[in-house]
Amino acid sequence: MKRNWAWAVCVMGVWAAPVFAQESGVAVARFEPEANVCRAGRSEPLIAVVEATGAALPALRLRVSASAGIAVTPAEGIPVWGADDRAVFRCQATASAACDGVLSLTVETGGRTVAQTSFRVCFLPPFERRVLHAVPAPQPVRTEMLVGAHNCPLWESDKPQMWHNVLRHPERTPALGFYSQENPEVADWETTWAVDHGISFFLYCWYRAEQGGPVKMRHGSALHDALFKSRYGDRMKFAIMWENQNRGRAGVSDERDLFENLLPFWIENYFRRPLYLKIDNRPLLFIYRPEFLVKDLGSAERVAKALDRMRQVCRENGFDGLTVLGEYRGLDPNHLALMKSLGLDYTFAYCWGIPNSPTPAEAVAKQMAYIRKTQELNILPQVITVSQAWSGWRDEGSIWKIPPTEFAGLLRQAKAFAATLPEGSLGRKLLLLDNWNEWGEGHYLAPYREYGFGYLDAVREVFAPHAGPHVDLLPEDVGLGPYDTAIRSALAEADRLRVLTRRRVTKPGATVSGLVGWWSFDEPDGTPVAWDVSGHRCGGRLIDAARAAGVDGKALVCTGGCVRVDSAAAFSATSGVTVACWVKTDRAGQTQAWIVNRIQGGGENTGYRLGIMDGRPCFSVPVTAWSHTAVSSQALPTNRWVALVGTCDGQCVKIYVDGALCGSLPRSGRLRGNDFPLVLGSFAVGHSAHFEGLLDEVRLFDRALSEQEVAALCGRGEP
Repeated sequence: MKRNWAWAVCVMGVWAAPVFAQESGVAVARFEPEANVCRAGRSEPLIAVVEATGAALPALRLRVSASAGIAVTPAEGIPVWGADDRAVFRCQATASAACDGVLSLTVETGGRTVAQTSFRVCFLPPFERRVLHAVPAPQPVRTEMLVGAHNCPLWESDKPQMWHNVLRHPERTPALGFYSQENPEVADWETTWAVDHGISFFLYCWYRAEQGGPVKMRHGSALHDALFKSRYGDRMKFAIMWENQNRGRAGVSDERDLFENLLPFWIENYFRRPLYLKIDNRPLLFIYRPEFLVKDLGSAERVAKALDRMRQVCRENGFDGLTVLGEYRGLDPNHLALMKSLGLDYTFAYCWGIPNSPTPAEAVAKQMAYIRKTQELNILPQVITVSQAWSGWRDEGSIWKIPPTEFAGLLRQAKAFAATLPEGSLGRKLLLLDNWNEWGEGHYLAPYREYGFGYLDAVREVFAPHAGPHVDLLPEDVGLGPYDTAIRSALAEADRLRVLTRRRVTKPGATVSGLVGWWSFDEPDGTPVAWDVSGHRCGGRLIDAARAAGVDGKALVCTGGCVRVDSAAAFSATSGVTVACWVKTDRAGQTQAWIVNRIQGGGENTGYRLGIMDGRPCFSVPVTAWSHTAVSSQALPTNRWVALVGTCDGQCVKIYVDGALCGSLPRSGRLRGNDFPLVLGSFAVGHSAHFEGLLDEVRLFDRALSEQEVAALCGRGEP
């Protein structure tokens, strides 16, 4: 029978920003200027959005402050809570002259500070707006060596999820906004900004979608739809870096595939273009994982012979050969020796991975140490890369950033070192910058909110020291843009769904100790979300999934779709966890079929997951990558509803079937949390490792239930 519910209703929101500061049931969901990049002499609107994360809606006072040179009016206010449990405060920030500063937000209730956040912001020099009908033409500057920038072409209009980490960092907003890279006018802006500051070529990441047949690409729009069709596409050189790390799809199936499909495509579409980067009439081909070619082609010797044959084919097509560079960001002499045995001409780094979240000075020193040591090893010549920053896609691991002034110092050191490399070597002729636009991963040089054109001005200052003064323009300065309409519309829709997932819903039984989430899938037909009926407002979005009759009300139909629940701190309990659900399937023998998952790549030693292996229920709580899985001694029954429960108390992982303990595994130590989403019905969105059947009444506890509690939880029997 359907049970009675009680809920508090929220209405639609307008933005897809995550909570990034909270205390006492109040969180800052958004705080930023409305402009992508601010200008002095203009009144720049600011918006602050505060969310209620608990049951109460306290009276708030918001205060906005700024560093010297920036004025905020009004500096404080008392926002009113909306029906969506959000409060909005608007004000204006102005600066009379160009400056770098910090904007800060303080949220108070009852005279007590309950949330705070701040970020850096740049105000560009004053500029009177005018209207142009096209992007201003590039004004190239002469540089003392070729300077190129890695270009990461992930920013397509149908991939709004790529901007997730930027939403967490409003200071990281590009001058073009959350742009769609396939727009030729976007390429014109990037060309103008690059060549005006001394960057003469982009090195595009190039992705193959499938191997073994005619070439199909992923993320090719930046080249084929934008640069090649842009007004200034003849002003910017380019090269490609073959991103072959996705084994079985992005490489080559064999030598025939390389010479009948891939190389001819590159020659016709890229190498023959006048603007493709060639040194001494030899195209430059960069390869991200050259060592993967050993498996693709059979041996290191075959790779070396294939590269020689590629050079010969290029000569037969009117070039003087082919220069092949392989990516490596380490100092292992054995790996460099392998790269040399493959027949590579040079090594280069896509970025420098510097551990332990270094200071800017440490990051500069460490990079130069890597560069010097690579040369001292004298195994394979190098082309120098310098990196600006790193965060990772989820702010994981080492996080660091070198501000523009210190970055200029790094560029001077790298330029001076390049001048010491052998006469005539490629490393003496060109230098690579990491990265033009890795916005999500945290390394980027293109103009953006925090430092404006600071990094590009540093490049111009170091490599074109006699270029003289110039003016940096934004699209809004000349009446052009915006270029992010599609992405912002998608983000607004995502936020509408996010607000809907946060509806306050409770179901009888939600007061059980330790219950932090409960998804019953009993929403009205057509509802695009699954509410959290524990009352904790952790609902999830239905993705390619439907509902059917369940063990109690409705159930989730699992055929490859899922429910994705945003990460919540309560999902990362460290002392214990319980995952419980009801499932029904007519398919026996499922394997690698995940029902509830919170383990993903980059965090394989964290989280937990409940699923089926070799036809048997299992529960994993890893200590090391993918370790500690308790597997049931019996197969999952078919054609009836079955209760599955997994528990871990920091001593043992257990799996229960219909309330009976069916498997256990010793596992000592605290649980490791993460910030991954919780996925119901599959391993991940769109993943092949999904459960086939019906899923109902998923419960998550931040403690390990006792055997008696598990038996009681599973005691309902057939519906």
